[in-house]
Amino acid sequence: MALETAANRKETEQIISFIHEQKNKKTAPFCAYLHHMPGLRASTQQRVQSLPDFARLFYAVKANSESAILQALAPIVHGFEAASLGEIEKIRQAAPNSKILFGGPGKTEEELEGALRHHVHLIHVESVHELNKLHDIAKRHGQLASVLLRINLRGPLPAATLAMGGRPTQFGIDETQIDQVMQHVKELSFLRVEGFHFHSLSNNLDAREHIKLVQYYIRLAGEWADKYDVKLNYLNAGGGLGVNYADLDKQFNWDEFINGLEHEVRSGIRPGTTLLFECGRYITAAAGYYATEVMDIKQNHGKHYVIVRGGTHQFRLPSSWQHSHPFEVIAVEEWDYPYARPVIEAGNVTVVGQLCTPKDVLAQDVAIKQVRAGDILLFRYAGAYGWAISHHDFLSHPHPAHYYLEPATVSVP
Repeated sequence: MALETAANRKETEQIISFIHEQKNKKTAPFCAYLHHMPGLRASTQQRVQSLPDFARLFYAVKANSESAILQALAPIVHGFEAASLGEIEKIRQAAPNSKILFGGPGKTEEELEGALRHHVHLIHVESVHELNKLHDIAKRHGQLASVLLRINLRGPLPAATLAMGGRPTQFGIDETQIDQVMQHVKELSFLRVEGFHFHSLSNNLDAREHIKLVQYYIRLAGEWADKYDVKLNYLNAGGGLGVNYADLDKQFNWDEFINGLEHEVRSGIRPGTTLLFECGRYITAAAGYYATEVMDIKQNHGKHYVIVRGGTHQFRLPSSWQHSHPFEVIAVEEWDYPYARPVIEAGNVTVVGQLCTPKDVLAQDVAIKQVRAGDILLFRYAGAYGWAISHHDFLSHPHPAHYYLEPATVSVP
């Protein structure tokens, strides 16, 4: 869709302009995360407004839990999905009145008590033991807990970068145990089962397949609601809408997805059932950038290496997912040193960081026209699972700056 291409290019040009301004002011090597806040709000608003009336969009905080991001999204999304008490507390600080969904395996008593204390809207329960634990806590507090049962389906499920269901994983209740679980939950008077949660995969790029997956969820949930006499208030279809890091011009087709929800999924949704989506990467990735200065360029065993200020301890996503992350070279013409400036002309380069490990790789064997020491590499689609999942203090390097840009008025914390 056009929102992902032309508008994004304009945002990128604004980011580059800001980087040049900051580079001219500072002598230290440039290294920063930059977030285009108007772009984040506009793209999220467009997606929320395009949803059919039976669907709701929640932001999965795990993708990027910075307070500025949460505050920007709070008036737009229908709520937030948290995977720890720490995330619940971050949400409550940034958005005191937002609805919260709480999921994840191995929840502690402290976390479940905190969820009740913070009036979490729905708790996704992952096991029979967790059902019993939550019921005991809710009973002690005299508080009814609304839950969705997370089920690990047998499948088959579509292909995706990561699979949480359709195979043995630590997530959810095995579909084959549904009879026993539904019988047991009837004995737990302080729990109210409001539906089911299915988060089976991550980073699916095929909108057509995702519509089929949602239809599969709806059919199963409807059958179980009838069989076990459950009022299906909610069906959480998880997230899983992907970002194509290999080709930024070929992204998940949101328009096709919405069309499928309207014309194919709508007929299967029961009156009174709300379909929930909890997306993280798909909401914040495009608005975030990681920019880092080239410190050195060298050839080793026939390969060219570009060494940048920073690395996977600041931007772990490429290493975690084993991909070459897309970047562009921002040319910096100033060179104030008396010695020669390292340069590569028209060749393939591998971009690495400053860590003492050969796994500190951000992009591998990428063709470039020119790159020089002192230039800045701008990694796009870095707004999700970048800083949030990185091992920040490995080797005790300085942290990058974080900018939340509001062109033309720039917010610098």
